[in-house]
Amino acid sequence: MEIRRDVFQAIADPTRRAILDMIARQPVNVNTIAEQFDVSRQAISLHLKILSECNLLNITQIGRERLCEAKLESLNEVHTWVERYHKLWADRLSALKNFIEQEDLQSPKSPSKGKKKVKNIGKPQNKYGKTRK
Repeated sequence: MEIRRDVFQAIADPTRRAILDMIARQPVNVNTIAEQFDVSRQAISLHLKILSECNLLNITQIGRERLCEAKLESLNEVHTWVERYHKLWADRLSALKNFIEQEDLQSPKSPSKGKKKVKNIGKPQNKYGKTRK
């Protein structure tokens, strides 16, 4: 059975996100990537394999080096998905703001609104909040 990987699986892991950050600027060889992490070379190879299977990087053999180059176009799928929910929440928050503004316009203003009466400041109180004599 073949495992189907998608771009969401690729970016779910912080190490893979860090690898993408590294190679997004310029192609980097596998050894340089492995040196940046406190995990085994084998673990880094597995992360690179997953990124490659998700079509987020190309690994090119140049002599004895394997060079990793970012292919970030697949991240458009993530952007599209996140943007849909960004719009949903922006619309909901806008509607809430409009509702609150309408409520403020319709509610009568009282002079003591928002001002809390403070009494017995600095006087000792018992456990029930009453001022001791």
